[in-house]
Amino acid sequence: MGLSNIRKDWSRKLDDALWAYRTAFMTPIVMSPYQLVYGKACHLPIELEHKAMWELKQLNLNWDNAINMRSGQLNEVDEFHLNAYERVDLYKERMKKYHERRIIQQRF
Repeated sequence: MGLSNIRKDWSRKLDDALWAYRTAFMTPIVMSPYQLVYGKACHLPIELEHKAMWELKQLNLNWDNAINMRSGQLNEVDEFHLNAYERVDLYKERMKKYHERRIIQQRF
């Protein structure tokens, strides 16, 4: 495969690369970007389909239960985002202290 072919194929590989990035664990936020946005771990499509069928059977298409469950999930996502912001702030503070120590060490 020549260099020109590699350059032409990047657009086909971009979706896979983005998916890998979005589902990879990130140390500063202690989760994946996908988990940060959606409030839960990423599942493969077959797992989602199975879970959706199970949920429908459990709810028995009871809209009140579905609305209450969804409201609870949205509240969980909000809490999840707040926790992620706190973790990022803690990480930034640790990195700031680390860099300040390095600067002080370099002066002496």
